[in-house]
Amino acid sequence: MKVIFMGTPDFSVRILEAVLDAGHEVVLAVSQPDKAVGRSKALKYTPVKEYAASRGIEVYQPARIRNVESYQYLFRYRPDIIIVVAFGQIIPKEILDLPKFGCVNVHASLLPKYRGAAPIQWAVINGDKTTGVTTMRMDEGVDTGDMILKEVVAIEPDETGGSLFEKLSAAGAALCVKTLQAIEAGTAVYTPQDEKCATHTAKIQKETGNIDWNKSASSIECLIRGLDPWPSAYTRIQDKTLKIWKANVVSYDKKAAPGCVVEADKKHIYVQTGHGILELLEVQLEGKKRMPAEVFLNGYHVEAGMMLHRC
Repeated sequence: MKVIFMGTPDFSVRILEAVLDAGHEVVLAVSQPDKAVGRSKALKYTPVKEYAASRGIEVYQPARIRNVESYQYLFRYRPDIIIVVAFGQIIPKEILDLPKFGCVNVHASLLPKYRGAAPIQWAVINGDKTTGVTTMRMDEGVDTGDMILKEVVAIEPDETGGSLFEKLSAAGAALCVKTLQAIEAGTAVYTPQDEKCATHTAKIQKETGNIDWNKSASSIECLIRGLDPWPSAYTRIQDKTLKIWKANVVSYDKKAAPGCVVEADKKHIYVQTGHGILELLEVQLEGKKRMPAEVFLNGYHVEAGMMLHRC
């Protein structure tokens, strides 16, 4: 089929690659505008733009997709279908109705659960055991369209946002190709979502990682994994920011105030939470590298009674 692909981050790239490798003709890639990064403020290509350019695909980067100019630009290509994967802007009805087979979205959750932003991270943060990928025919709502296919993916006990990202990207690539095959063959089944089961996720901000020690050890441990590699979970120790990259839930309590270091030696740091103890396994003090707690303790004194608190 003749495809316009709309996407921006790394998650979208593997799916674009799979569509091309399946033999579909991607006539245009649409991505968010490049952003200035670093002190030099040099423009950095989006991952989709970088990959599309390497495959000789024309790239279009509108500041706003919801205008006449964008519609006219896409109209010139007369696509059979538009595939949307984490594009980052709401698609207007004029573009949704443009292709013969409509617009198909690859969403990183088992819809109608986790509509909206950051479904990958929130699945880990919320302690889910499974998640998955859904393909759907887009409508004017946010992730409200009729579902086509789903793929369930297990969330491992040590899963991070980063590792789940990779698993769902691979699952989404395969599912997208299967979806295109079904649509082209006329065998695709479109199933309406049950609105009563719908849940929504908020965008992940840096502040999401600010640890509230009043919460349980298990919920904080999930937060730590869900926000790895970005933006990370963090706390304050003696007026310094301490990122926590890995932790372990301990089943006993010491009846200390939440955030209190209840035990520390040359290898271990144990912190009281609102329920249960959290052992810090891998940390990063501001200005330093990420390291095991044992290495951190070689150069930083931690003792029982010290308090960790919100930034």
